[in-house]
Amino acid sequence: MRTLLRCGVVLISGASVSGCAVPYYWQAATGHLDLLNQRAPISEVLDDPEQSDATREALLRAVEIREFAVSELGLPDNDSYRSYADVGRPYVVWNVVATEEFSVEARRWCFPVAGCVTYRGYFEQQDAERYAQSLRDEGLDTYVAGASAYSTLGYFSDPILNTMLIGGEQYVAGVIFHELAHQLHYIKGDTELNEAFASVVAEYGTQQWLLREGDLQVIEAYRSGLKRREDFSQLISDQQSRLRAIYERPDTAKEMRVAKRDSFLALLSRYEALKADWGGVSDYDAWFSRPLNNAQLASVAAYSHWLPNLRSYLSSHGLTELYAEMALLESLPPDARRSRVEAYSTTAFSSELR
Repeated sequence: MRTLLRCGVVLISGASVSGCAVPYYWQAATGHLDLLNQRAPISEVLDDPEQSDATREALLRAVEIREFAVSELGLPDNDSYRSYADVGRPYVVWNVVATEEFSVEARRWCFPVAGCVTYRGYFEQQDAERYAQSLRDEGLDTYVAGASAYSTLGYFSDPILNTMLIGGEQYVAGVIFHELAHQLHYIKGDTELNEAFASVVAEYGTQQWLLREGDLQVIEAYRSGLKRREDFSQLISDQQSRLRAIYERPDTAKEMRVAKRDSFLALLSRYEALKADWGGVSDYDAWFSRPLNNAQLASVAAYSHWLPNLRSYLSSHGLTELYAEMALLESLPPDARRSRVEAYSTTAFSSELR
């Protein structure tokens, strides 16, 4: 499975922070600066005789995708994703998500630049695992996932990374469109809407890119993957609803732990049934192979909660109007914003976004 936690946003600020927060900000700052120091213009990488043919070809396609993002999708025309860095590892950051033992709502961390977000990113996996363990020691559910893409929301010129190229051309296209969409509109403190907006722009943009290429089999395969992603998101949403009902009951902690365990076992059975409907396609086997908990569910919800609403809006109004709508949503207080997004039609999902 491609990680759903793709946006490891580094947060650097001159604001004063508590002593216990200093190590976190220090690793973020040093990791970010180290990454920036590894950047090289793509033109130099292409001219490097020691660079592999596979990397050259992937970067040539990435250059075309980057230009497509500006000319066809109206995304920011800046220096982001016009350089390359090889970080020498499969993920650029590792994100920690946490929930209470009997809650499906993700804990939020608040930062000066990005506002409150539902994950906390680390440049070293051991640091992420260490922090997750400290939260588990407090009794929380935790989930640690590697992120192959990286965004500073346009504050710096983010490079294309070797971790992005691993996923192939469609993945590179989706990541570039997703991260540039964050640069176009980012609502401080609203992770769910930010991720839904960037995701729907990435879906639409990738389909338009594939349509330009004209391979109908590839386009159909991509749309089938989108449908499976929607089915998976619905499976997780339904599971969260079942767990909310369990956690709201006046049961003892021991009784809730048993009900929680049984609910996750039932989720595994539901996934196997869903996979059978897909003809045995195993897109999400790796995700389900880990011990399941509330935090793992929350990591999906952050990206999928508003997706049906924004897909519907885009299908009905088009990309330009979606951008204008996001600008309007940015100006609204949280309750009014939520009510407006809830009012969008959420008709049955169609992968053929127009």
